[in-house]
Amino acid sequence: MVSRVRVWLNRTYAENVFFMDQLRRNPGDRAVEIHATHGDPDSPVLAAADTAELEPGNLSPAGYVEYALDQCARRGIDVFVPRLHQSAIVAHRAEFEAAGTALLAPPPEAVAVFHDKVIAYEAVRSIGVPVPPWYRVRSEDELVAAVEELEAGGHKACFKPASGAGGVGFRVITRTPFSLMHLSGFPSPYVPLDLVLEALRQGEEPVDWLVMPRLEQPEVSVDCLTGPDNRVRLAVGRTKNGRRRGFTLHEQWLDPARRIAEGFGLHYLSNIQFRMFGDRPVLMDVNTRPAGGLHQLSQCGVNAPWAAVQLALGEDPGEMVPPFLGQDYTVVSGPRPLRPVSLLPQQRSETTEPLPAVPAPAPAEQAGSLGAAAQALPL
Repeated sequence: MVSRVRVWLNRTYAENVFFMDQLRRNPGDRAVEIHATHGDPDSPVLAAADTAELEPGNLSPAGYVEYALDQCARRGIDVFVPRLHQSAIVAHRAEFEAAGTALLAPPPEAVAVFHDKVIAYEAVRSIGVPVPPWYRVRSEDELVAAVEELEAGGHKACFKPASGAGGVGFRVITRTPFSLMHLSGFPSPYVPLDLVLEALRQGEEPVDWLVMPRLEQPEVSVDCLTGPDNRVRLAVGRTKNGRRRGFTLHEQWLDPARRIAEGFGLHYLSNIQFRMFGDRPVLMDVNTRPAGGLHQLSQCGVNAPWAAVQLALGEDPGEMVPPFLGQDYTVVSGPRPLRPVSLLPQQRSETTEPLPAVPAPAPAEQAGSLGAAAQALPL
């Protein structure tokens, strides 16, 4: 009899409720139990899991590793998918293996390369993958020089933190003076240069930004599944052009993604993003973790989360080719259940004890407690 698989996702994105759904709907109908932890008691991943705990706050990376090792030992975790403190966790892979837990994450050397975008761009360029022009900026003068040089070349300048995930901190620089136009409608990523410079003058903390030209659509995120042997088992591009999204297997996107995943050992699930600079694709970002939109590959007949768990368990799924490409689609919000008992905002900051691990509530109990998550719908 095949034993059930126990998987843990730590403080992850709300969209990974769909990652969890796919693990349960695996092709072999293997029993999967999911443990989730989070710092927010109202995260939908806690309700979607079979057991859940509220993570302790203010742990150092080293303290979090100890917490994680204890979770794996107490919960009998077979596969751990770390997002929070990934760098610290993968540095202790041997200790997790000794506890009987496989880490679904790349080795520490690969994580380190892509933690800093400047190091990443230099490394990727060295293997022949095109990158956009970029400038590392830590001061007012460096910012002005970078912006002026980009604008002289006919480009619109933007900046983002040299390290970080997703679009956090991304801004587009404009010369338009601040006015009521900036206060009408929804908040915009555009920010006047003079306000940025003033913020730098008054700021008490140093900045470390990457300044580069704003890249054009389409944006293509290539989801890769790579084995510990550095061989890619699956690569599928998800395209985004405004609201419209779709899929691609075109080699102009997949070939550089494979070179990065195999060349740097991005084991298990990674997400490699490209945009257009002029008439050619260039690297935008590399994520050494599963993308929030990974579940969308299910529209191509692919269950990437389960294939990754198989790899982590030493059960090689072999090379995977999507049997078809799904139709174009868009993403909308939809309700997802939350835990039946919540905490008021003023109570959360005072809570020091973790929530007890409890089974996810039954569907009938969830009817009055719903939160939002993104779902894909065809166009």
